[in-house]
Amino acid sequence: MEQMFMTSNDWLGLASRLALALLAGCMIGLNRQQGGRPAGMRTFMVVSMGAALFVMIPLQIEGVSPVASINALSRTIQGVTTGVGFLGAGLILQQSSQKSGEVKVRGLTTAASIWSAAGLGAAFGCGLWQLGLLGTGLMLLTLGGVKRIRKQIKLRALNSESHILHDSERLFRRD
Repeated sequence: MEQMFMTSNDWLGLASRLALALLAGCMIGLNRQQGGRPAGMRTFMVVSMGAALFVMIPLQIEGVSPVASINALSRTIQGVTTGVGFLGAGLILQQSSQKSGEVKVRGLTTAASIWSAAGLGAAFGCGLWQLGLLGTGLMLLTLGGVKRIRKQIKLRALNSESHILHDSERLFRRD
């Protein structure tokens, strides 16, 4: 029986990949946690680091042909994507059952964020740190920035409505 060993003695490189995945998950999870969402910092850290770990396994196993390694990595990424998708689906379903009987779909952004955090972890695990950092920055911008833009739009709409009401009151006021 052929014995398999890790091809890399680069402990610092391996640790850096896992640490970057943890950091990305931490930042995204902190954003979700501060927003009072069901999945928080630890969940995102574990998902991101776990995805990195899973994709690092086929990259580190020796004794496999390059084509087999690429196929193993591809299957691993597909498995992580599917598995984390089910995790996210559970969050959506949990939020959908309301006691009042009305159906509210909640948790979609959290589910998508968990799924994306796994993608970031996979990128870091493959050593694609530039892609992982860019993806992390864009996710944080999306999660935080879009919320601020939506608030600004709502505030402007409310201010516009109050000006209309104020102007209409002046029209109908008898002095």
